[in-house]
Amino acid sequence: MKKILVLIVFVLAVTASHAQKSFLQSGPMLGYCEMKEVMLWVQTNAAAEVHFVYWEQDNPEIAFSTEVVKTEKKYAFTAHCIADEVSPGKRYDYDLYINGQKISFDYPTTFQSQTLWQYRTDPPNFSVALGSCAYVNEPEVDRPGRPYGGNYEIYTSIHEKRPDVMLWLGDNTYLREVDFFTRTGVLHRNTHTRSLPEMQALLASTHNYAIWDDHDYGPNDSDRTYIHKDWTLEAFKLFWGNNGYGLDGKGITSMFKFNDIDFFLLDNRTFRTPNRKKEGEKILLGREQLDWLIESMIYSRAPFKMVCVGGQVLTTAELFENYINLHKEERDYLLRRIEEENITGVIFLTGDRHHTDLSMIENKAGNKVYDLTVSPLSSGAISLERLKDEKNDNLVEGTMVGQRNFGVLEFSGPRLERHLNIKIFDVNGDMLWEYDIDAPKRN
Repeated sequence: MKKILVLIVFVLAVTASHAQKSFLQSGPMLGYCEMKEVMLWVQTNAAAEVHFVYWEQDNPEIAFSTEVVKTEKKYAFTAHCIADEVSPGKRYDYDLYINGQKISFDYPTTFQSQTLWQYRTDPPNFSVALGSCAYVNEPEVDRPGRPYGGNYEIYTSIHEKRPDVMLWLGDNTYLREVDFFTRTGVLHRNTHTRSLPEMQALLASTHNYAIWDDHDYGPNDSDRTYIHKDWTLEAFKLFWGNNGYGLDGKGITSMFKFNDIDFFLLDNRTFRTPNRKKEGEKILLGREQLDWLIESMIYSRAPFKMVCVGGQVLTTAELFENYINLHKEERDYLLRRIEEENITGVIFLTGDRHHTDLSMIENKAGNKVYDLTVSPLSSGAISLERLKDEKNDNLVEGTMVGQRNFGVLEFSGPRLERHLNIKIFDVNGDMLWEYDIDAPKRN
């Protein structure tokens, strides 16, 4: 009889767990990662109470819990839970609970806190995966014909590299015509993309940071005139876990530090004037955001300053939404100020173009500036045949990729001799090319 009762209790527990997993829409996802705090995100498909329990991998006997959050329809049933009892330099396992029942997954649910290395050791080695243009098909509202999205296994390949961070460089979801003019449509599109099964393992064990470009901000090539940018800004905050948004409450501009490297997250849509504007000032980033970026890089002691922005910066190809094509005066100002202030270690991380390449210039101050474009993840790619006539005088030979791909940045070495290794991989995780950059010498 005792064995029967134990079996009954076990079956009831499993049944309850499965019932609560039916509430899970997407996630869990890791957001920002700091020394004393980590953000954990999840989305349900109906109102539910969610929380996370977490513990140090080296000390599993002591567990901590986030506060319980009740998900609500008006916020797309998303929850941001804060793990605020972490210690620096630790790795944690965690469990998700929905309505009091633990949810099981067949992939790791782990996170880390950043290391307090300053004045103690060299900074840790770490890796950052990156990419842009993540189209997920929804046939009933997609354009007729051949599906634009595909090769979703790329997200599994990224996960298998076990990066510490994933940088989403814009067009992380693609709003469609049915979405542009309702808040319901905006929230549906973000939910649809985030629910892709192949994406879940990557989200659950890698700390995710994001910027946006036109397709997650509004319609194609959208600018500051888009009337519902308040909805897409709200959705961006609901579905991502950056540790800050906007300058004086405007847009998504922010920055974060991971170990010794500074990442600047720029907004190329909120302040942008229409691309076809003929008279008056033509703005991409705007003076306020530009000056904040320049002064932040002057202040920065990071060996590499990684500047994340949706469109290409250094290419000389006067095409589409490339910086030089539509906003040359503003681009010249940015590059001139980097030169005048003798800012070293600047690397732009960009997307948008549906191909990958690396550009480089050496300015009059003797400093090299790079622009690494990584695109697309699961959107349509532009073939090398179509790219062969693109005139980019700053292209690093052998770095052009005309297929779906992703990148991994590996930072390593002693504090004053940091090194960056860039690798680009195809959808299966096979390497296409790599490139090495040594940090400039510092006093």
